[in-house]
Amino acid sequence: MTATTEAGVTGTSTAVNPVLRVAPASPAAAAAYFGASLAFHADVSDVAAALGAGGDPGFVVLDSRSTESWDQGHVPGAVHLPTALIPEQAEQLLDKSVPVVTYCWGPGCNGATRAALALAELGFQVKEMLGGFEYWAREGFEFETWEGRERRAADPLTAPLDAADCGC
Repeated sequence: MTATTEAGVTGTSTAVNPVLRVAPASPAAAAAYFGASLAFHADVSDVAAALGAGGDPGFVVLDSRSTESWDQGHVPGAVHLPTALIPEQAEQLLDKSVPVVTYCWGPGCNGATRAALALAELGFQVKEMLGGFEYWAREGFEFETWEGRERRAADPLTAPLDAADCGC
């Protein structure tokens, strides 16, 4: 079979598929990118494990959503500071020597990213919790509401049902 590749070379190979249309990065570039990503992000399972280990986890969790959202449910022990109030209140509520992990609703919301940016611009060390409150609840971790503490069954599409962790 004769085909023309993305580069315009005619030969007996098949056309490049959508995954490889743009070649993967070099191993060195990939290591730098993924290493940097981990410097900026934490996932809900890692945050829950650190908070549940007892003692000082070495960071504070910050919920950047509205009061109405906070009342619906939030990570136990989190600091509530809506993104819009960060410039005027962060330095009174947070210690710049303690890293901050921000979260918002979930993967479809960039509120935690905006909060992390606002905190970084004020000189705070910051990471964003991937998955936000949505995945915190979906993975079966306890949360607080205006009525008290709750926990939902873990969603089998987001967390293992019969293991302590996902093994990743």
